[in-house]
Amino acid sequence: MAAPAYPVYRQPATVRVPTPWTRPMQYAVAAWYTLAAIYGLSLPFWMSGVMTQAFNQSFQRQAQLNPNVSPPPPELVSSMASMMTGILWASAIIAVVVCAVLAVGAVQRWTWIFWVVLVLLGLGTLALPFNLISAVAGSTYAASLYGLPTWITWLSVAIGIPTAALFVWMLVAAFRRGPWAMTRVAA
Repeated sequence: MAAPAYPVYRQPATVRVPTPWTRPMQYAVAAWYTLAAIYGLSLPFWMSGVMTQAFNQSFQRQAQLNPNVSPPPPELVSSMASMMTGILWASAIIAVVVCAVLAVGAVQRWTWIFWVVLVLLGLGTLALPFNLISAVAGSTYAASLYGLPTWITWLSVAIGIPTAALFVWMLVAAFRRGPWAMTRVAA
C-alpha cells in the first residue's frame, strides 16, 4: 500500500524592489568613491615631498643619536625616497582600482558591495572622533615628528563627516528595508 501524497508547502518567492532611497544611495556611494579615487591619485603628488623630508629628518636624527656611526651615503637616502614614491604610486593605483570596483558595484546594486561599503564606512566613522581630537589638540605624534601640516588632520575630519553621514544612512536603510534600501515583495 502506497503512502498518501501530501502537498508540499513552498514559501512564496520574494524579490527585492527599489524604493525612493535606492537610486540616491547608489549615486551617493558611487560619487563618494569616485572622489576617494581622485583623492588617492593626488596623494603621490603632494606626499612625495613630505616623505622625502621625513626620510631626511629620520637619517639626521639617527646621526645625532649615534655620532660615532658614519652617516648613510646620499645615494641610500635618494634611493629610499624614490622607493617610497614608487610605493605611494602603487598604493594610489590599488586604491583607484578598489574605489572603481566599489563605485561600479554601487551602481549595479551588488549586495556584497553594500556590506563591504558599510564596513569600510563604519571603520572611517570610528576614526572620526580620534581625528577630531587630534585636530582640536593641534598636534599628533606624526605631525610633530615629521613636521606634517595641521591641515592634514583637519582634512581627515572634513572627510570623516560625510563618511559618518553616509554610514548612518546606509545602516538605517539596511535595518528598515535591506541592502541598497530595497524591500522584499512576493513575486
